Amino acid sequence: MNTGLRITAYATAVAAAFGAAYAVGTNVDTVSKPVAHSEKKDHGGGHAEQGAGQAENAENAENAEKNAAVPAGLQVSAQGYALDLRTPRAKAGERTDLRFTVLKESSGAPLKTYKKDHGKELHLILASRDLTTYRHLHPARAADGTWSVPATLPKAGDYRVFADFTPRGAEQKVTLGTDLAVTGPYAPGKLPPVTATAKAPDGYEVRLTGGLTPGKPREVTLRVTRDGKPVTDLQPYLGAYGHLVALRAGDLAYLHVHPNGEPGDGTTKPGPEVSFTATAPSAGAYRLFLDFRHEGEVRTAAFTVRAGGAGPQDPGAGTQPPHGH
Repeated sequence: MNTGLRITAYATAVAAAFGAAYAVGTNVDTVSKPVAHSEKKDHGGGHAEQGAGQAENAENAENAEKNAAVPAGLQVSAQGYALDLRTPRAKAGERTDLRFTVLKESSGAPLKTYKKDHGKELHLILASRDLTTYRHLHPARAADGTWSVPATLPKAGDYRVFADFTPRGAEQKVTLGTDLAVTGPYAPGKLPPVTATAKAPDGYEVRLTGGLTPGKPREVTLRVTRDGKPVTDLQPYLGAYGHLVALRAGDLAYLHVHPNGEPGDGTTKPGPEVSFTATAPSAGAYRLFLDFRHEGEVRTAAFTVRAGGAGPQDPGAGTQPPHGH
């Protein structure tokens, strides 16, 4: 079993969520080279440039403090950055090239330098408001700072787009969110019921043990099996054996977490169990999507749980069939 991961939210808010839908995101690896910073240190422009950088860092720190009580992903701008979605509409069932830019609020210029997190400069999450459709995407960045990625969303409705990244030189991760409208015939789905197990294609099943308590850390463990047999050879996906994306039902407050341990560290086993320590910020329903890789393919299992109420261990809880990609 992996060592539990104590989650610290972006600023002070933390959300953990578990659901029973299933989906797999597209992976795009191409990124452009970051723009190099000048190292000029003369007594003129060098000092001015340094002073401007210090002022921007101070402003970003002040913005982060102001946003500390707001769960991640609920704001289109935070911590000195803004998410500019260039394609705010898509059509259900058709491929759309989603394009967006992360802007620096101090100057309005695109952010072009990022710190890699699990092998990627930016993680893009798409989720429908009813939490039955989910995508974890990795877009490509052009030299001008514009990101793009193809996506095909199966059903119409309101979606939330999350950009999860860390600017180079920053101490804290930034998660921004904005809305995406997908046109077509629309019938909102119901939140899947609380379950202890979730199925994925090709005979995979994931069982969840543990629960959530508002304001208190709790360990949860996800056990992966295939055709009833434990999977003991999970493959690294973005530098880990499992990735969690958690969304709070209602406002879709966002949390992207990873296990405490990584392949090759001498202690982390490649399955069948992946464990996390999670703290729910409030009572209510949560959805969690677990991405795992086996035999060269990434699959997603999802759960619905409640903090401060019924948990996945409740007697009689049924397994909700996974929803579409």
